[in-house]
Amino acid sequence: MLTATGTETVFMKEGTTIKNIFRFCVITLISIILFSCNTQAAAERLLQPPKSVTEVRFDDIAQFAVTDPARALHLIEVYRIIYGPGSVIPEAAYPENREMLNRYEEEAIFNLKSAQQKAVEDKDWVHAASLARSLNALGITVDQTGDEPELALQYAMDQFENGSDLAAFLSAVKAHELKPLDSDEALFFLEKAYDAGQRRTAAYFLEIIDGNNDGLFVPNELRNYARGRDSASAMIRGVATVLVDRGFRIQRGVGSPVWVQGSAFFVDSSGLLITNYHVIESEVDPKYQGYSRLYIRMGDSASARIPARVIGWDKAMDLALIKAEITPEYVFSVADRIVPDVGETIFAIGSPAGLEKTVTQGIVSALGRRFLQLGDVIQIDAAVNHGNSGGPVVDSQGRLVGIVFAGADQFQGLNFAIPAERLAAALPAMIAGGKAERPWLGLTLSETVYGAEIIYVAPSTPAADQRIVEGSFIRTINGKEFGTSQSSRLQQGSLIPAMQDELFPLMPGELVSLELADEDGNVTKRIIQLALRPELPLAEAARVDSRERIAAPLFGIVLSPASGNGFTPSFQVKKIVRGSAADGAGISENDPLTIRSFKLLENEGYALLEINVKKRRMGYMEAFMQLPALLDSPDTL
Repeated sequence: MLTATGTETVFMKEGTTIKNIFRFCVITLISIILFSCNTQAAAERLLQPPKSVTEVRFDDIAQFAVTDPARALHLIEVYRIIYGPGSVIPEAAYPENREMLNRYEEEAIFNLKSAQQKAVEDKDWVHAASLARSLNALGITVDQTGDEPELALQYAMDQFENGSDLAAFLSAVKAHELKPLDSDEALFFLEKAYDAGQRRTAAYFLEIIDGNNDGLFVPNELRNYARGRDSASAMIRGVATVLVDRGFRIQRGVGSPVWVQGSAFFVDSSGLLITNYHVIESEVDPKYQGYSRLYIRMGDSASARIPARVIGWDKAMDLALIKAEITPEYVFSVADRIVPDVGETIFAIGSPAGLEKTVTQGIVSALGRRFLQLGDVIQIDAAVNHGNSGGPVVDSQGRLVGIVFAGADQFQGLNFAIPAERLAAALPAMIAGGKAERPWLGLTLSETVYGAEIIYVAPSTPAADQRIVEGSFIRTINGKEFGTSQSSRLQQGSLIPAMQDELFPLMPGELVSLELADEDGNVTKRIIQLALRPELPLAEAARVDSRERIAAPLFGIVLSPASGNGFTPSFQVKKIVRGSAADGAGISENDPLTIRSFKLLENEGYALLEINVKKRRMGYMEAFMQLPALLDSPDTL
């Protein structure tokens, strides 16, 4: 009996143990499923864009319709996108609000027209042209008050009266690019170029007259001057050495002077010169707390130092406009919009290692190198060294084709130049004085065979306000088509710089029209107000967005959520951007990936992403990788 009872007790304990094990397995299985669902849901949440902080209230729209009509029109567009027909969040009261929105829209357009007309009456040609562009983006012509070409021409005339030849010639060239000048207008500017001693500018306007072929007589003196060619010895007299005195450095109780040296060249007879921003950075950077004094020198080290000051600067383009109280012997023309050919002979002029008036010869090695935030640069093989930065690069005809800037650290021994056409586009904002303000939409793009694909929309930007969808393509900007590099006859890799060039001369606060196409080819049109471009756009985005989303614009990894069996959200690589850090690391589409950490090193100018990735090409062998990326991405718009 005891044995039987004992045996029965044993069997009961074994049965209880089996039940417990079964219950444990079921609970574990359920937990795994739940955790997998939770981690997948977490992955999906991490890839969702942050909600825009813009609140659209009718009171705000009513106020902006009077004080800032362009802002009101932007917000009306946002409201319709969020609450209008076919929107994700339809508002029951929208039909009642539609009439009110239409009334505010009419009021904003009326006030925008009135502001443009008043700017014309006040002869504020720059502001009038900006407002005209916003009206044109809305499809509204402004013929009665003058469209942008006429306003640019008026501005050029006024600038001659004010003694600013540089601004006048730049505006005249812009007017011609927008609407060809007639021969009488071109002759007027040809005479002004002759008086200013700018041979290449004179040649530019003579070419317009000859191209019109309307028989206008040009005096032989003007024609011969324009057809002549400046010698290298003449051009050398228009180049100066830039010196920035940064005081003394104390090391081990011994003081030594600190000097930054570069080159510059005159672009106006009033003493305006062009150099690189990085040469004069200490003069204008609020983070720099030390001593800084700017000088130029026209001869060798025994020549007098002439005090100079910074007029304006564009850090994104590494350009600065400085002024010295001196009348130059030679002035370089910025009227030409010359894009040299690969293999063409060029000459660099500057002060390498303090050796003033040095001329070196080389060729254009390549075009379209992407090292700056905006646009692209020219690769040259002319010998340039420390001190050449900011000096001119000219072709065999003496035409300005570029400005030397510091070579990229990762490409030692290679030299680069900022194209002269981008200098001409950057100059008006620098002439206005201070830090050049550039516009942006808040997008990061990737050039594909189908066009410029939007791979990232930065939070709290105009594009985020209007819920622009990642994965869509930009088809037009202000009516100008940007399909693909093939269809638009652009060089492969130049589609994004061409889009940046379209926005570059515009002002923050202007309206632009965009046509966007989704993956199915459905096209939508948006009217968006441009915002002020941050100094490091992706650094600001990285502070507020998830590391999973910021992996796309910084490191070139577009992620999609994946099911996982752990506590860490798992992802799958949806897309790799060509030429990105991820592309260089051999990561490919459909590779499973988890993110371990993200470090934003803003002071150093880069970010680090630590990941675990299973590369399909390596048999899904798991690897730990650390990817670096610069914060000044060249693919933002």
